[in-house]
Amino acid sequence: MNIVQGFAGAIGNTPLIRLAGPSRATGCEIFGKAEFMNPAGSVKDRAARAIIEDAERTGRLKPGGTVVEGTAGNTGIALAHLCLARGYRPLIVMPDNQSPEKYQALAALGVEVRSVPAVPYANENHYHRVAARLADDIPNAIWANQFDNIANRDGHYATTGAEIWRDTAGRIDAFVASSGTGGTLGGVSRYLRERSHAIRIVLADPQGSSLYRWFKFGELRAEGSASITEGIGIGRITANLKDAPIDDAVHIPDTESVATVYRLLREEGLFLGSASGVNVAGAIRVAQSLGPGHTVVTILCDGGHKYQSRLFNREWLASKGLEPALALSDS
Repeated sequence: MNIVQGFAGAIGNTPLIRLAGPSRATGCEIFGKAEFMNPAGSVKDRAARAIIEDAERTGRLKPGGTVVEGTAGNTGIALAHLCLARGYRPLIVMPDNQSPEKYQALAALGVEVRSVPAVPYANENHYHRVAARLADDIPNAIWANQFDNIANRDGHYATTGAEIWRDTAGRIDAFVASSGTGGTLGGVSRYLRERSHAIRIVLADPQGSSLYRWFKFGELRAEGSASITEGIGIGRITANLKDAPIDDAVHIPDTESVATVYRLLREEGLFLGSASGVNVAGAIRVAQSLGPGHTVVTILCDGGHKYQSRLFNREWLASKGLEPALALSDS
């Protein structure tokens, strides 16, 4: 029998899906790691598990304790599931500009959510800083701190990176991923670089993020207007991303990522969020630069069901000036 232990045991070992359209268009093998198949529905399941298990192992998280986190949604949802399964109390702080579906998911789980205004990171009322203060004020509480807690990165090193290497039998020429906390990119890049210095590591960065210019030009400055994509793109170098062996970066505008999401749905039957669109668009760019015959792996971060009222709402897209993306997806 092949039995896993509880919710945490179901996290990981997600398959690599060959993306037929992008592979055909580039002459490369482009694989997407299906992180939307994790039990809470996203790549953030891995970070949440790694953070909880590290806090338990080090004795910071005690039985019946509270886990506080500031999140764009997916990490909060994953932490909520894990806390419920292990007897902890989750307290989630979320900016008020995230999709309604994320709030609805947390409400369905019976989780306490503090909604705060979406403000710049330097503002004391940024969701990250509010979560830190709450954790200090609540007895027997820890702050998960997904951005700068390197248990996040280490979890991806031990699982995501190892699985990609195993499932490609080491035949991989490039890994492409976006960055929110930096955990996925930081952990996977370290693992793969230790196995082969020939593997190219590339950041795919949405518009409005500062990381593209940092890795290209050493300048931490935003490129373009704010993206509609939730959970990725950032204006600082987190502890999880610091010193990651990144070789290059590509800038992906919303028109390109949205068109990619719609094309993946129409051609591959994959219902994905816009972060996956950024990643696959980046993988296509990298495959084109490498030329035919190479293998490129990226991350399919989460499913599209959390974004139905926005990303899959044509009126909402039109309000953001993204009608051209829909036409581009048909080309």
